[in-house]
Amino acid sequence: MDTAPVWSADPRTGEQREQVAVESSAADVDTAVRAAAAAQPALADRAVRRELLRTAAALLEESADEVIATADAETALGTGRLTGELARTCYQLRAFADVVADGSYLGVVIDHADPAAQPAPRPDLRRIKVPLGVVAVFAASNFPLAFSVPGGDTASALAAGCPVVVKAHPDHPATSALCARILRRAAAKAGLPEDVVGLVHGFEAGPALVRHPLTAAVGFTGSVRGGRALYDIAAARPRPIPFHGELGSLNPVVVTERAADTRAEEIGTGLAGSYTLGMGQFCVKPGLVLLPAGAAGDAVATATATAAAKAPTGPLLDPRMREAFLSGVRTRAGLPEVERLLPADETPADEPPTGGAPLAVRPALLAVPAARLADGGAHDLLLDECFGPVTVLARYRSTAELTAVLARLEGNLTATVQLAPDEHGAETADLLARLTPLAGRVVVDSWPTGVTVAPAMQHGGPYPASTSGSTSVGATAIERWLRPVVYQNTPQPLLPAELHDANPLGITRLVDGVLEG
Repeated sequence: MDTAPVWSADPRTGEQREQVAVESSAADVDTAVRAAAAAQPALADRAVRRELLRTAAALLEESADEVIATADAETALGTGRLTGELARTCYQLRAFADVVADGSYLGVVIDHADPAAQPAPRPDLRRIKVPLGVVAVFAASNFPLAFSVPGGDTASALAAGCPVVVKAHPDHPATSALCARILRRAAAKAGLPEDVVGLVHGFEAGPALVRHPLTAAVGFTGSVRGGRALYDIAAARPRPIPFHGELGSLNPVVVTERAADTRAEEIGTGLAGSYTLGMGQFCVKPGLVLLPAGAAGDAVATATATAAAKAPTGPLLDPRMREAFLSGVRTRAGLPEVERLLPADETPADEPPTGGAPLAVRPALLAVPAARLADGGAHDLLLDECFGPVTVLARYRSTAELTAVLARLEGNLTATVQLAPDEHGAETADLLARLTPLAGRVVVDSWPTGVTVAPAMQHGGPYPASTSGSTSVGATAIERWLRPVVYQNTPQPLLPAELHDANPLGITRLVDGVLEG
């Protein structure tokens, strides 16, 4: 049977651009994973890994014009957005190079032997974290750089000493292929085998990659349906492996009554900007906003609708996403007591599409009494993420009604609260306490769109926001690809240099309960 071609398509015109590759067969996946596994020993030297990451950033910057043009042609995300995303991607690579250089991520703990220890003599124990092995990375549709081939999963895995095989996303295969070539060239310049970075294409390549016996862990960003299917495969293997998936998220927002009274215009404008940013194709888009019923909440709704109506139109990433968005809005708007404050664009077939692009849409805005969400039933659909520029305003009439809705929410990447300037008392603290179990990041008086790359960042949350308690952004993302090992009574010449008493590499360590380095 012939292997299907992989085409790059232009979402602005709907036309195919070029054939990039052919879909990877099971044999192709096997070859890529085995080559990556064979290359892993070359990643053992931290100095070489640091050089790889820094070189990758430099080469991406040297190829910036080509990378940005290719990504824009496949995603229509715009050169401004993609210029920022490339800068973020290169910053991530260099940040993980610094993590590797510092070495504290290894979590070294040394307890010297103590024959007099109670309740029993203690042997010499030296703990360090070691890389898991080949990491399968699934590129995200909405971030062709920062969460795809050169993105955070790849950067953190390489930093940990794990080779990667990336499953390219069909919405930007040419960008994936270009970035893979750049990363492989960076590996060669750093003196590493190019196969520390591999690339496969096609739907069937994904399950094959997760099933492969040499795949040691998975990083995934995408839908709940797709992620859960792969997660189940990872768990059902003869040797289950870690699956770090970032899946769906509603990202609820709570606007207090005092906040609505004092900041209606500001909140409404900010909300519109957040949920329409990037045509609503962000994993942290606010998809449910709990507003107080009455005049204050209505003022927020009016400001939101006014600002969102002025937001630029644009195409979604592919036809499937556009249809899912439009049908999702239609179905939600058809529920009892749901008000359509802004309709999504549904241009008749005999008229030009919105904005002149076949995949373009306008923002939608829906409203519903919060009591309907507390009741359950068909309105539970409003508690599911709808990918694209739409959000739901739920008007609550009491604290009890607000609490009842929050109690029905699943895990999220973020939860946001908008407050009055001096609203910092016990009642607000209680509200934050109710939001904290729902999300990995709690946002106050700002908006969740925009995930800062910083050591303290947590980008992950309770299921279904993610399948583990880890983060896919920030320095601690490296921990996903490591496991601890303890060496007991091992002669120092046989130990990794990081565990020698002299600490020749100067890393931070906990030695007999005292921090050194």
